[in-house]
Amino acid sequence: MDARAVLVVNAGSSSLKLRVLGASEEPLVARDLGADADWQRGLESFLNDSPEPDAAGHRVVHGGDRFTGPVRIDAGVEHQLQELADLAPLHNPPAVRGIEALRELRASLPAIACFDTAFHSSLPNAASTYAVPAAWAERWQLRRFGFHGLSHAYCAARAAQLLDRPLVELRLVTAHLGAGASLAAVREGRSVDTTMGFTPLEGLVMATRSGSVDPGLVLWVQTHGGVDAAATEHALEHESGLLGISGRSADMRELLVAADGGHERSALAIEVYLHRLRASVAAMAAAMGGIDALAFTGGVGEGSTAIRVRACEGLEFLGLRVDGKRNATADDTDRVISPDGPTAVLLVHAREDLEIARQVRETLAG
Repeated sequence: MDARAVLVVNAGSSSLKLRVLGASEEPLVARDLGADADWQRGLESFLNDSPEPDAAGHRVVHGGDRFTGPVRIDAGVEHQLQELADLAPLHNPPAVRGIEALRELRASLPAIACFDTAFHSSLPNAASTYAVPAAWAERWQLRRFGFHGLSHAYCAARAAQLLDRPLVELRLVTAHLGAGASLAAVREGRSVDTTMGFTPLEGLVMATRSGSVDPGLVLWVQTHGGVDAAATEHALEHESGLLGISGRSADMRELLVAADGGHERSALAIEVYLHRLRASVAAMAAAMGGIDALAFTGGVGEGSTAIRVRACEGLEFLGLRVDGKRNATADDTDRVISPDGPTAVLLVHAREDLEIARQVRETLAG
């Protein structure tokens, strides 16, 4: 099937992003709906104002170990997605809600589920296995899944284009830095390591998520502080990260201004964020035996010239340096922002919609 116009349905925990992309990947229509909007009516209005799509692609955060690539949605797939809801309770239920809304409006429209975890299904056992009792892992599907896979996949492919080199020849660290944040080590086009794990809580310091903490700390707080599991999860998801350390904001832009104005806890939040980021970039490079390029993407990765510079400070031993002029003038154009040398630093604007549309077309082409 030749899907010329593809509807992309990106359901997040608090928004529904709708796009129709043409055959040349140009955006024909775009609309974002908030969490309080009536998604059914909003989607119907969007479809009425858009060219009729040939197919749809739905972003689904968690595919577990059942879905390691895009899949055409039918009743059986939809049922399995509902069963996976407890692995990503903030993200998978909205995705299913979006799937149901579109099915009621366009029952005959071919629909493809595209998974954030799928890109990381290539992780070697050494990178995906937790050192917990094997009986636990087998019973409860405990492993490192990784997330932001659609963004990492697009970023890696785009980085290869910017470098004018085949993707299969490159060792890339892709840095998706937004409200959620993760790194991926991409060798020969395949994810071989990443910072998020069984859930999106592991890894880097994020806007309101803690990132990796000692599990003993969590157990201590629950045992000695009387904090139950639900309250612990809420605190680690919504009250930690940049917000938790600074006590002021989860927005990196606000923290940079506050730190410049002498707010010590904002400055500390940024330093903790950068410390974890630098260490993790080096770890990703180690997983590949080296690095050819570091590519920044996501809201913070794209929007903060200061974070890009400071993230590379201390990583000169990997050949990572940012050209001040190129970095300062970076706008809405993907570009190389490092001096000429063996290791490149890149700016890539996140386009999950393009990756979803690509997967839709490849799946339907069979």
